[in-house]
Amino acid sequence: MRRISRLNFLSTTLVVASSLSLLLAGVSRAADALTVYVGTYTGAKSEGIYAFTFDPANGTVGTARLVAKTPSPSFLALHPNGRFLYAVNEVGEWHGEQGGGLSAFKIEADGGLTLLNHAPTAGGAPCHLTLDSHGRAVLVANYSGGSVISYRLEADGRIGSRGSFIQHTGSSVNQQRQEAPHAHGIYLDLQDRFAYVPDLGIDEVVIYRFDVATGELKPNTPAGVKLPPGSGPRHFALHPTKPLAWSLNELLSSVTTLEVNPATGALTAGTTVSTLPEGFAGGNSTAEIFVHPGGRFLYASNRGHDSIAVFTIDETSGALSLVQNQPIGGKTPRSFALDPTGRWLLAAAQGSDVVNVFRIDSDSGRLATSPATVAVPVPVCLVFRAH
Repeated sequence: MRRISRLNFLSTTLVVASSLSLLLAGVSRAADALTVYVGTYTGAKSEGIYAFTFDPANGTVGTARLVAKTPSPSFLALHPNGRFLYAVNEVGEWHGEQGGGLSAFKIEADGGLTLLNHAPTAGGAPCHLTLDSHGRAVLVANYSGGSVISYRLEADGRIGSRGSFIQHTGSSVNQQRQEAPHAHGIYLDLQDRFAYVPDLGIDEVVIYRFDVATGELKPNTPAGVKLPPGSGPRHFALHPTKPLAWSLNELLSSVTTLEVNPATGALTAGTTVSTLPEGFAGGNSTAEIFVHPGGRFLYASNRGHDSIAVFTIDETSGALSLVQNQPIGGKTPRSFALDPTGRWLLAAAQGSDVVNVFRIDSDSGRLATSPATVAVPVPVCLVFRAH
């Protein structure tokens, strides 16, 4: 990959670095623990959204409790003001309509959730959502529907009018998993100008222009970046200060480094690396990806190998080097989360009904086990909220 121009990123870097320093200082002084909200798949074990406390001072956790009954709230997003929580309802039929649902909740003083309202997603199995940095709109990716939808948000946290709906088309080489489009995530850049949608079914990260005033998504030029056939892009991560991003490819258990053009939103594919240790021959698919708040490390989860892959990030090219595969102490790490201090990683073992806590080494990015663990039925997504 060619050397990356810093363009206008100096000011952004300074602002983000300053904000991060204030955040870390504030969290380190805070006496109160954080609340962790857990999205799940409902059924025999789970009834909806759960919550437990987490103390970033020592990595300890409280007991999980049910805070909202709602069907398969598989992915959650917190409003920037911290007063509202949103969940996709990953189902195929929602209140008599084909497709999934989107639910808005008010966060009460005790951390409990009160349903505000809900809306259809116009596509089956919504699996991911995101809010813009001002909390004016929510964007949703529909997996089985192969589409994206956006809604405006009201000042009281309720889901408002629809902003846009766009249907993807196409397929790729894996006839079992790529017979049709499968939008698997939706992410906004730091300026809320571009939305990136990894579509597992068409081997493409689709790019949209986003209008924060109207909540509307519009096709971008260029329309996206193609990845090697059979990759199956699932989730996506942006660097906090540099024009870099990464596509997590579920079907090939790999991560592709992408250069971002901040003016056009365009992505240029660079190197691709495996998330698995050399010599591993078992079945595996990747699930979640995050960049450390400091921008030096990247983490991705393996389902099958049941580990978190730890990478260092080359500060110039963004290329990744695998330094560790840490077992999560359970099965199927569908997701995980980094706490706001950047000192802890919490891994959700969907197949073992547990969330385990790992300490992050600040120098190497490596993970170390801790005794902290909390039982949660079918944990899928983790979201931190300060009290």
